[in-house]
Amino acid sequence: MDASAALTPREREILNSIVETYIETGEPVASRTISKRRKDALSPASIRNAMADLSESGYLEQPHTSAGRVPTEKAFRFYVDGLSTRRVSRANVERIRAELFEAESLADWAERSCHVLTEMTRKVGIAAAIPSVSQRLDHVELVKLAERRVLMIVVTRDQMVRDKVVLLADDIREDELQSLRNYLNDNFAGWMLADARMELRRRLAQESAAYDAILRRLVVLYGKGLLDIESAAQCSVEGTANLVGEDLHITHERMRELFHALEEKKRLIQLLDRFLEQPAGALGVHVGLGEAHPAMRGLSLIGVNVQLPGGLSAKVAVLGPMRMNYERVISAVLDMGAALGAPGL
Repeated sequence: MDASAALTPREREILNSIVETYIETGEPVASRTISKRRKDALSPASIRNAMADLSESGYLEQPHTSAGRVPTEKAFRFYVDGLSTRRVSRANVERIRAELFEAESLADWAERSCHVLTEMTRKVGIAAAIPSVSQRLDHVELVKLAERRVLMIVVTRDQMVRDKVVLLADDIREDELQSLRNYLNDNFAGWMLADARMELRRRLAQESAAYDAILRRLVVLYGKGLLDIESAAQCSVEGTANLVGEDLHITHERMRELFHALEEKKRLIQLLDRFLEQPAGALGVHVGLGEAHPAMRGLSLIGVNVQLPGGLSAKVAVLGPMRMNYERVISAVLDMGAALGAPGL
């Protein structure tokens, strides 16, 4: 049974009021403060009794004997679960689309997305375009350059492009490159890259390959890494400086660890994968990230999964202190998701 279901309507109202007050002030909340905010005549004594019960249930803690109460991670989760999702702002959506439309590459798209989220929330914006683990080959381009050099370009169905310049021992004619290009595209377009590499290696190993002019040339390019491309994700983060001055209740050493963690793109992608597992278009909110890193215990992550043109999976998110304006951040993330074409938004 959900523990929050055991709360009375009055306790729910008081808890929400405490969380909202704490978000606004950052100070422990006293019963008298809540009493003044309420429209009814509920006395501070009655509120103190409710706060004592909420403390016993793990929703509040008291940093000092004479101080007011502070919401716990459990309280913030309860508060977020009760927020009603508003409709997206069409004006914001169109503005975001105009900004992202000018992106010239996936890396540029990630940087622009982070910038927009950071500007809208004054928190940490994160955007990642994550290639599928099973990329399919769309087509190969082979371009003759000067001095025995060839530009190998591999394009996958999710619109990822990888290119590499290789130096050959012998020169190669343009018509030979055309034949190699046609052979690869005719035989392997639509194949999973791993399967295409395996099949091409099998063909090159056959005895008949020594008598086939195209396969003899392919041996050289295959040895230079043809089709052997990494599925590298594009990830960007902006606004880490916004965490400075936030009351995260961590030491300077922990703050340095946090900044170092946010500089590691691989760690960020793992963070998004771990805490944003919901279907495309569905909002994900995770309060408290201590499982990922001790320095992230006082942080929350709000994000959405989207599908970019071409089927490329992407995640956009905002990272901020547990004590933040969730309604504003959720609105910004939903507007970003709608601008990127997330279903249901």
